[in-house]
Amino acid sequence: MTAMDGLAGRLESEIELADRLFADLREHTDDPPGVTRASFGAGERYAHARMAALARELALETATDFAGNLYMTLPGRDRAAPRIMIGSHLDSVPHGGNYDGAAGVVAGMAALARLRAAGWTPRQDITVMGIRAEEMSWFPAHYVGSRAAFGLLPADVLDGCLRVDTGRSLANHMREEGFDPDALRRGKAYLEPAAIRCYLEPHIEQGPLLVKRDVPVGIVTAIWGNLRYKHCRVAGEYSHAGAVPRRHRRDAVLAAVDFVQALEEHWLERERAGTDFVCTVGELYTDAIHHTITKIPGDVRFTMDIRSDDNAVLLATRDHLTGLARRIAAVRNVEIELGPYTNALPARLDGALQAQLREQAARHGIRTLDMASGAGHDCAVFANQGVPCAMIFVRNQHGSHNANEAMAIADFGEALRLLVALLETLG
Repeated sequence: MTAMDGLAGRLESEIELADRLFADLREHTDDPPGVTRASFGAGERYAHARMAALARELALETATDFAGNLYMTLPGRDRAAPRIMIGSHLDSVPHGGNYDGAAGVVAGMAALARLRAAGWTPRQDITVMGIRAEEMSWFPAHYVGSRAAFGLLPADVLDGCLRVDTGRSLANHMREEGFDPDALRRGKAYLEPAAIRCYLEPHIEQGPLLVKRDVPVGIVTAIWGNLRYKHCRVAGEYSHAGAVPRRHRRDAVLAAVDFVQALEEHWLERERAGTDFVCTVGELYTDAIHHTITKIPGDVRFTMDIRSDDNAVLLATRDHLTGLARRIAAVRNVEIELGPYTNALPARLDGALQAQLREQAARHGIRTLDMASGAGHDCAVFANQGVPCAMIFVRNQHGSHNANEAMAIADFGEALRLLVALLETLG
């Protein structure tokens, strides 16, 4: 290790530690073809317990908040100073990949292991946060754990959000895991923005850009926001497939197709205008109890996920879709109800932290690419609370939210080197 390398110079043992942690998480949350770590379920519980056990091995302080978020702290010289936080989530989508979310917590713990091994005491506390319930696959609410930490989780979410596989409420699951939804209902906060110097989130890239550019590490400039509709419905009329002429039909499928096609036309208009914008209809289905080959479909359900780096664009799209539903419903003689939606705000990440990451990457010979994140992250909650934030992406083959995530440990090592170098610079 040279003087220029500093703490980031030799990380072989920390990379080996990370590799063992990933293998352990895979083994204990295996759910072929991938892993499943359900929010407030057995897999997430195991991941939190495993990180807490490692924290004890490293003689870190541990704490848990009202929602079950886990805090693992390396004490600094000035315990009263605003702390540095490193974090990500430990839940996964059903049958997902092993690295989405977990890579950030593992990176944070490997970084603290490096500081412990070097006998290096930071100026302020450094806390790794294992965040609960980031994935909306389980509860239809965004950023449950991180919003709860700041006292921002609406009370109606606790009782109104039901987990998709159990039908039981978020509050019920929290209480079953030993946490305190009543404190959250009263708006109690565990984290205060003024007490956080900065928040850093390492994460796998969930798209193809780093792979396509052959770059191991990304420096994130912004996180896109989203509109999410979970309960869209087209209600028409069931009737005989052969006996009813086209002009007399109230066909829910054809109305839904019209709507989805018009949504894509809106997307194309946004693209032509140079707007960062994507749309996804992730579920689209008829009623399995009533549909059959000889019936005109009378009921269709679908979801929408709409994202942009500009919330004004998202809200304008919301208004456009409302008018679109009304017009198509009139033409097709059906009812189209888009239902309630959630709106996660976009976030701009801290320019000074980005500059420091670029400087340290150049110093240590780490190839990086500046990029925005189309995926949402808990980091957005911190940024929108006024906390200076940075994200480090790790190259990852085959995308994310699937069992085929393939992050190379060598690429993870490069991201870890950059994280450790930044921590040393921050002091």
